[in-house]
Amino acid sequence: MALEIERKFLLRNDSWKVGAQGVAYRQGYLSLDPQRTVRVRIAGDRGFLTVKGATRGCVRSEYEYPIPLEQARQLLDELCHRPQIEKTRYRVPHAGLVWEIDEFHGANEGLVLAEVELDRPDQPVVLPDWVGEEVTGDERYYNACLSRTPFSSWPQRRG
Repeated sequence: MALEIERKFLLRNDSWKVGAQGVAYRQGYLSLDPQRTVRVRIAGDRGFLTVKGATRGCVRSEYEYPIPLEQARQLLDELCHRPQIEKTRYRVPHAGLVWEIDEFHGANEGLVLAEVELDRPDQPVVLPDWVGEEVTGDERYYNACLSRTPFSSWPQRRG
């Protein structure tokens, strides 16, 4: 089984941006069932289909497959739920790990999250000084949830 082990954090500041180059992402969901989501994503000029299981702590099953870019576009345009996720993803190395920082646009404008993927749930992580509060277990910050309830609609926005 393919596993994703990931922790998520809000950011204290934007000092991580120095020298960082981002890639445009667009993603939508064919299924928003919390037990299994099915996502279509365009990352730069590449398409992907991803199936994820329910999250348990910071671990969940994940299966990702490249698909032709034109098929990804068609799925996003014709079949995926709205609103879709629009973001720029930056990859920032720190202390032997690569952090992925997502700067959201559209309905989730104003939200910026940092994620770090790990080899095991108990792996020690040296937090960069730009990392703030951990939100790993807070479902509101899952991309699938942001597709259902965008950041712009939260009564008390954080981020």
